[in-house]
Amino acid sequence: DIIKKVEEIEEKTKTCSGMKVALCINYGGRYDIINAVNKLLSEKRSSVSEQEFGQYLLTDGLSDPDLIIRTSGEKRISNFLLYQMAYSELYFTDTFWPDFDNFELVKAICDFQRRNRRFGAIKE
Repeated sequence: DIIKKVEEIEEKTKTCSGMKVALCINYGGRYDIINAVNKLLSEKRSSVSEQEFGQYLLTDGLSDPDLIIRTSGEKRISNFLLYQMAYSELYFTDTFWPDFDNFELVKAICDFQRRNRRFGAIKE
């Protein structure tokens, strides 16, 4: 059962620091945003900052992803982390998820390391 496996991994890695990996199972970015807006509306808020808005998302407590890896050859976002991925780097691979191994991960990280991250700034 996948939930049991995720719980095992969480337990084994709870003292680790460094890279974080988030598995978003049955997650929808639109739902996440609408859910956050509805929570804000129920509190009768007249305004909200970006930081405050992030606290209402399901990913509260996680930093925005630096790298998003899309497997299976698809070149689309598929409703994934729509708000959080504003400045994420995207890596697309034809490898399917079950076959995505350490070698494939290293390829993605090496590709990421070669990028010049500008976080929305215009290239000079």
